Amino acid sequence: MSGQFAGGISTQGGSASNATALLIARNTLYPDTKTHGNQNHRFAIFTSAHSHYSIEKAAQMVGFGSNAVKLVPADSAGCMISSELARLVQKSLEDGETPLFINATAGTTVLGAFDPIVEISQISKRHQLWLHVDGSWGGSTIFSKSHNHKLVGSHVADSLAINPHKMLGVPVTCSFLLGPDLRVFKAANTLPAAYLFHDIDTVQNADQQPGMWDIADLTLQCGRRGDSLKLALSWIYYGASGFEAQIDNAFRIATYLASLVVEHQDLVLVSSYPPPCLQVCFYFALNGRLQSQEDNSRTTKRVVKGLVHRGFMIDYAPGHSGVMFRAVINTQTQESTAKGLIVAILEESRTQTS
Repeated sequence: MSGQFAGGISTQGGSASNATALLIARNTLYPDTKTHGNQNHRFAIFTSAHSHYSIEKAAQMVGFGSNAVKLVPADSAGCMISSELARLVQKSLEDGETPLFINATAGTTVLGAFDPIVEISQISKRHQLWLHVDGSWGGSTIFSKSHNHKLVGSHVADSLAINPHKMLGVPVTCSFLLGPDLRVFKAANTLPAAYLFHDIDTVQNADQQPGMWDIADLTLQCGRRGDSLKLALSWIYYGASGFEAQIDNAFRIATYLASLVVEHQDLVLVSSYPPPCLQVCFYFALNGRLQSQEDNSRTTKRVVKGLVHRGFMIDYAPGHSGVMFRAVINTQTQESTAKGLIVAILEESRTQTS
């Protein structure tokens, strides 16, 4: 995002960024709701079935209710199917609802999928809906020339969430909501509090006063910490090229881990190959034969618990054949760690299934 009024605000995390974006969208597209509430509108939100749960939480916070969230089917790689999005938006209109907000995910929580932002943006433009990109996880790939193509189209978004405290390893909390025009953020969030905010004419005179120094007036928070300093210091220390090198190496390790899974007869890879992001999802399956969902889930959970005693901690998540392993690479992970994890999983799995 670029331009005279492009910028962002710090938030408490990706969930807060998504909730703030939804409120800004409502107050911008339907200004009366800022003072009169949702009134008779039955607002509808559209997001991938693989998106983060914070979208439903945000719908509750603004009074829409979680049923206002329409979960768009995803393909086998976990990416939103744009034709299904178009169908659901049209159905929402026919049902007398008010389509408002589309959330495109750049790096889903489980499979690390990147939704097709360009295709989604065309639908949002056609129906004049707010387009938000949740790049809390995958947004940091913007620093990598090898991987930033996954964010193509994000420059036309009305808002974008990014969390440097995730992929970049900046200390928690360091999260931002970005937008092409901060005047929109201010108009949506500002309230008369002259005892704190003194640039009350900034919106009206923005062409003459592009700088906004009372930035708390752009957010839902009042008291805040200087979280942006964490990113500033990291950027000064590593530089953009340092961030790029770390991200590229992390993706290399993720691909290496996925290759170890593919090469072993007792493991079944669920993630795409190479993985679209830094998590690798897979099952233990003796001789490549998956068991029932119940048996697979039981084995995965027991193995994850047993791994702690072997010096590893990974997570698990629901998959098509029950609960599966979900290993997330970070910028400090080495090949030896990835290889050691696979050895530990195989040993523990055989112990649990013997």
